[in-house]
Amino acid sequence: MERRTFLFIFAVYLSFLQQDWPLVCGARTMPVPGSRNAAEAQFADTLKLPGVLADRFRRPLKSSGLPVFQEAPAFRNGDECKRSVFATAELCDPNAVHIAMTLDVAYLRGSVAGILSVLQHTACPENVVFDFLVSNRQEELKASILATFPYLRFRMYDFDVDLVQDKISSSIRQALDQPLNYARSYLADILPACVQRVIYLDSDLIVVDDIAKLWATDLESRVLGAPEYCKANFTKYFTDNFWWDPALSKTFEGKKPCYFNTGVMVIDLEKWRAGEFTRKIEIWMDIHKERRIYELGSLPPFLLVFAGLVKQVDHRWNQHGLGGDNLQGLCRDLHPGPVSLLHWSGKGKPWLRLDAKRACPLDTLWAPYDLYLPTYFLNG
Repeated sequence: MERRTFLFIFAVYLSFLQQDWPLVCGARTMPVPGSRNAAEAQFADTLKLPGVLADRFRRPLKSSGLPVFQEAPAFRNGDECKRSVFATAELCDPNAVHIAMTLDVAYLRGSVAGILSVLQHTACPENVVFDFLVSNRQEELKASILATFPYLRFRMYDFDVDLVQDKISSSIRQALDQPLNYARSYLADILPACVQRVIYLDSDLIVVDDIAKLWATDLESRVLGAPEYCKANFTKYFTDNFWWDPALSKTFEGKKPCYFNTGVMVIDLEKWRAGEFTRKIEIWMDIHKERRIYELGSLPPFLLVFAGLVKQVDHRWNQHGLGGDNLQGLCRDLHPGPVSLLHWSGKGKPWLRLDAKRACPLDTLWAPYDLYLPTYFLNG
């Protein structure tokens, strides 16, 4: 392990020792006294259920087959934070920080860790609203999130897989072919019109800085902001069918296209809607279906539409590739520079490597955010 990686892991470990709540496996934390009734009232109103039933609804369902998690603590705003006082206004709350994520059974454990990391490191956790996109088992996933984060501000939206089912071709890795992986292209259509900006986050990352800093990114006239990597070999993301076609290869003419990872993006939804960018992405997916012009799932259409037009975000906000490549998923070290977000893009996922006792050094940074309760613990 490189010395820099070791020092970073050690620094994060020390920061956890200073937290007010334990993160070791099996530890349980108590909710903030006096806050439960307000939360119950809000969720009972949202679900149209009496408080007692709302409380029962948020219990984990062992029989559902979903992972079960310990309850996270309640994170509260500091005095400097502003928030709307009416729960019904939270979707259009001008002080809200909207974070969109997909939820499914396979990646639920990673999603829960990501949510916890955002809440723990932001000064205004009650200002964060999560917008979850799901394609099946919505009620079970909602129950799991409510049981794990009883005080979380969130909404769930159904993603119609029929929108992309006939546009998907097999790629280099099966996980990249799942319809929900394409849901990020439809955020502007799915979220309410009053949501004008959103941060999209993948389910295999943790945030170790205040997400409000990323939210404050000045996109200027751009639709999308993300860390760009201009030293990457951009040509490898497309096949010869693309580069040998004079009409297609002119796509980037007059631009300086750079690779960016679509697992962390700040998106101006107003500009997206006005420019009909969902349709532009769909057009490239249709061309790909006929011509086989790329190999990496939902990423290349974003590159085709936005490369050369992205607002550069500091690299600290996506230390990506920690899951290795798409074939072997080997261990990797950190990129040079500061770190605000760790992203296990690639084949290797930290929860799978930890369970298999084949963890990479950086997987130990993900582990403290893992609220998963193993079966043996649930069974006593």
